[in-house]
Amino acid sequence: MVGEAQQSDKIMAEAARSLEFQRAGGRRRQPPIGRGSAELRQQNLMQRIKLIVGSMAAIIIGASVLGIVLGGIGFTGIMVGFLAIVACTFLFSSFPRVRVPRRADLNTGDVRHMVARTELWLESQRPALPPPAVTLVDKIGTQLDALGLQLETVDPTLPVAQETRKLVGETLPGMVDAYRRIPPHLRREKNAGASPDEQIVQSLGKISDEIDHVTRQLAAGALDDLAVRTRYLDYKYGDAEEPAPENS
Repeated sequence: MVGEAQQSDKIMAEAARSLEFQRAGGRRRQPPIGRGSAELRQQNLMQRIKLIVGSMAAIIIGASVLGIVLGGIGFTGIMVGFLAIVACTFLFSSFPRVRVPRRADLNTGDVRHMVARTELWLESQRPALPPPAVTLVDKIGTQLDALGLQLETVDPTLPVAQETRKLVGETLPGMVDAYRRIPPHLRREKNAGASPDEQIVQSLGKISDEIDHVTRQLAAGALDDLAVRTRYLDYKYGDAEEPAPENS
């Protein structure tokens, strides 16, 4: 039994190395563009880890029970168990994949989930965009994180909240979709004074500027409140940094 326990430890170690190899040697992915999409990917990773650990435990427990019943499973049984663990490790290290949300589902649910879904959807569109547009998409991802935090404190029925949701959940993805429908060989040809490549960059730049403007506008109330509270503290308690008078 001691020998089988050592074999089980060896199997676990080999499976762990196989998982690390699979993760290191797999297809390189670009980093998430925002915190929301990163959280969705982290949730997917934790799900796959749980599946790997669960399958390993099931195989080892099954092999141990079978070994007790049969008085040992022998080298062949150990190899079968090892190959089963390796197979499960490779399978669950790639599946289930992160599901890219449909465009129709972006502007749904609460603000946090809307921002996360939009970021994840934008990430999936990056390979089809020209390099300057990819840079802007990455910038927009960071801006969406800040905007999402602001929108969580705003009444969702207010016009500014509804217009912002429409901008992020409908206008932005709609524009990217319109660009992707253009055949790749036509995207550099001039049309109405600018090529589709140039138009998508200009449009993303305008959306980035608008998101920044709305974020600052929504934050104005909090900034004013902080300034009022600071002035109140200065008035009531004085300047904390004012040096104390010297003793005569």
